Amino acid sequence: MRRTRAGSGVDLHLELAASGGRRRALEEALRQAVRDGRLPPGTRLPSSRALAGELRLSRGTVSAAYDQLVAEGYLTTRPGSGTQVAATAPTRPATRHPATAPGPFRIPVAPEPEATPLHDLRPGQPDVSAFPARAWLRATRHVLATAPAAVLGPCDPRGRIELRTALATYLARTRGVLTTPDLIIVTTGFVQSLNLLADVTGGPFAMEDPGHDFYREVVRRAGREIVPLPVDEVGARTGALTPAVAAAVLTPAHQYPMGVPLHPSRRLALREWGGLVVEDDYDGEFRYDRQPVGAFQGTAPEQVVYCGTTSESLAPALRLGWMAVPPALIGPVTEAKLHADSHTEVLGQLVLARLIETHDYDRHIRAARLRYRRRRELLRARLPAALPGATLPGVAAGLRTLLLFPPDGPSDRPSPGPSHAPSDAPAHGLSEAGVMAACERAGIALRPASPLWHGAGRQGLLIGYAAPSERAYPHALEALAAVLAGREPRPLPGRSSH
Repeated sequence: MRRTRAGSGVDLHLELAASGGRRRALEEALRQAVRDGRLPPGTRLPSSRALAGELRLSRGTVSAAYDQLVAEGYLTTRPGSGTQVAATAPTRPATRHPATAPGPFRIPVAPEPEATPLHDLRPGQPDVSAFPARAWLRATRHVLATAPAAVLGPCDPRGRIELRTALATYLARTRGVLTTPDLIIVTTGFVQSLNLLADVTGGPFAMEDPGHDFYREVVRRAGREIVPLPVDEVGARTGALTPAVAAAVLTPAHQYPMGVPLHPSRRLALREWGGLVVEDDYDGEFRYDRQPVGAFQGTAPEQVVYCGTTSESLAPALRLGWMAVPPALIGPVTEAKLHADSHTEVLGQLVLARLIETHDYDRHIRAARLRYRRRRELLRARLPAALPGATLPGVAAGLRTLLLFPPDGPSDRPSPGPSHAPSDAPAHGLSEAGVMAACERAGIALRPASPLWHGAGRQGLLIGYAAPSERAYPHALEALAAVLAGREPRPLPGRSSH
């Protein structure tokens, strides 16, 4: 979305109805967002030009919709201030919940950072060279200059109210999440969120098959039984959930690792099941071909714990995540957080809140979308030619892709390495272990696909295309293509061959 004087940098999550006319659909989407409280009073909206570009509508259509909602009292407009949600606009009343008393402060020990490989195609990592350092520094200076000394003392286990308030507004307008600051708990990331929920929820956990194998281990180590939930080309088979399952851990917007959104009929089946859903919205902002699919939580807020983090949007080292929790769970989860680590680090919370409030966070996300979309397109154009018969499932979204090998069995041809002459022959049927060994020799870091299945899984690779810098990414992709084609990767400029 183009930066404009009024509402510069703001992203909105709007789903327009397929029928009834574009202007009417936009009016109803904005009207509903205001009523639900996803756009609270005072929120500055994008200019008509910016919103028209984002939604692929004419500027006249957006202007007419704005004018209609101004006439109805939902919006106000003033010269120099742009269009805002009216202070008297009808909204759903927020439910308040008592705060839990803060406890003693405890500092966890951080692990040693992992060594950087020659070609970094590890999934789940953003391009940290593009971290918005200047915006983070501005926000940090503002926080240190304006925050009272009391912020350095003990904190509410749920997190600072400034960040919880900023998140409630941001998640409402970008992901369609229906929550209030009182129902948000700030964590150190999805692993802690999952641990806390496993601590307070008894019974088996259903987890997607394939799915994130590390998260399966987190739940298993918490003493919970794992029930595999099969995934196909339209997402998890939610109709297979039974009353015996206590909670289902799902990735509805962009299934990990198959890359598909959960089909509407399966979303309906999930609501009808009625059990607790742990929604991992790990990369919900990163959809490249259309508006992102809204969070499932927005359709069933009393049923869903919505989880997100900054690990892929900013950097894993920040250790900032959040949960939007149903009212029935806010007390038990807050108590579990209190006894886990008292509270999450405070200064980072305040800096992130400032980034969200100034829309620097929106601007960073938008720039990252453009960068990662180009990388994904380059990957999908390059790798199929290197390995004919391989498939790349999933929609245009996220920071990684799954490459599934052709199902014609392991190859007897040796994997490329120092003792083998280069070959132009395609690597039909290469074994996963052979490709991983060749990647290791070439200095390429990525993940095998088969451990993502609960049992015997498909062979392939899970490839991240976000971690390398802009300069390094083409070389990393070329090195991987060479390995898949059975050739020796060319050395980087200024480096000798492995």
